[in-house]
Amino acid sequence: MDSTPPAAYWNHNVHHERFILAAVPPDCAAALEVGCGDGRMLRALAARCGEVTGIDSDARMISLARRNCAGQRNVSLIERDFMAQPFSKESFDFACANTVLHHMDFPAALRALRDLVRPGGRIAVVGLGRDTFPADLPRALVASPVNRVLRAVHGEGGPGAPVKEPGLTWAQTRAAALEVLPGARYRRHLLWRYSLVWRKPGQRAPS
Repeated sequence: MDSTPPAAYWNHNVHHERFILAAVPPDCAAALEVGCGDGRMLRALAARCGEVTGIDSDARMISLARRNCAGQRNVSLIERDFMAQPFSKESFDFACANTVLHHMDFPAALRALRDLVRPGGRIAVVGLGRDTFPADLPRALVASPVNRVLRAVHGEGGPGAPVKEPGLTWAQTRAAALEVLPGARYRRHLLWRYSLVWRKPGQRAPS
């Protein structure tokens, strides 16, 4: 079994976690992480939210998450495909995903997240898009040396989660996101990720 603790490595997903954590609403009673992997971000969410649920379809990742979240009494883990998820509508104040929605039907996954969030709650996503050339070449030329420096400083590693190349381009991803989540704040980042934050219309019920 991989013995790497959840805070002991750096990679692009870890680098962009802060955009998700900054979106957690105050007094968050219930949060969901889709594709929770080895539980690294669940631990950070557990410090900010009353109850946290992680769901992942990979048995090895869930096993690592159970070990890494041992002692976190407000963390629950589910080994299951998110698109067959068992949750009731409007179950969460916050739902998030870090570089996992490109493994799914992207618009359908966003619609599922939208339905699971309560009025006034938030969705935060970090994700990938597919480069197109020559349009994305200038950004890649800037990102590559920055990436080399960060890798030299931090090293690079991870728990060995399944990987998949994105099917949608950056423009297609943005268009799909804004169609499903009108008014979402979409931002493309230098190191091959975008962040997306959306607040569901309505007022949050008192916790």
